[in-house]
Amino acid sequence: MTDTDHVVLLDDDGRAIGTAPKSSVHGTDTALHLAFSCHVMNEEGQVLVTRRALGKTTWPGVWSNSFCGHPKPAERVLQAVHRRAEYELGLTLADIELALPLFRYRAVDVNGIVEHEICPVYTARAVGEPVLNPLEVVDARWVDPRDLATALDATPWAFSPWLVLQAQQLHLFGRVPAQRQAS
Repeated sequence: MTDTDHVVLLDDDGRAIGTAPKSSVHGTDTALHLAFSCHVMNEEGQVLVTRRALGKTTWPGVWSNSFCGHPKPAERVLQAVHRRAEYELGLTLADIELALPLFRYRAVDVNGIVEHEICPVYTARAVGEPVLNPLEVVDARWVDPRDLATALDATPWAFSPWLVLQAQQLHLFGRVPAQRQAS
């Protein structure tokens, strides 16, 4: 992250209202801003989970979705997805689909750092194997989606809160979303 990296600020209805330095939107009073998440699958149907680098501002060292990021001002979200896949994982993506267009969350980590994002969620297929950028990712594993669902249910605290929340809404992990389990 540099002082020149900016993110798109949003109002409560999700409309762009300006920009701010990325360094200013991950603190104890985080403004609502635009982000995205992506879940990458391989040809065997496994999903890539990654462990966030220890130097990350939010949730360092925590296991999470394949990758996530922020579109730059005037950058299309899909363009940002491709840019971050290459930067974080050295991956080219295929078959990108928008899975949760209106995903929104606010979470506070143990250091009081707040994530407050409208975060469209994508799924994609990897072309090749990841080559990790150690500034972003310290470990990665291809896992069976059902095994991931079991781990998320058993130890949600071991994962990023956005992964846990996304899994509750996605059928990607071979589970029924929590709000529908009672029926």
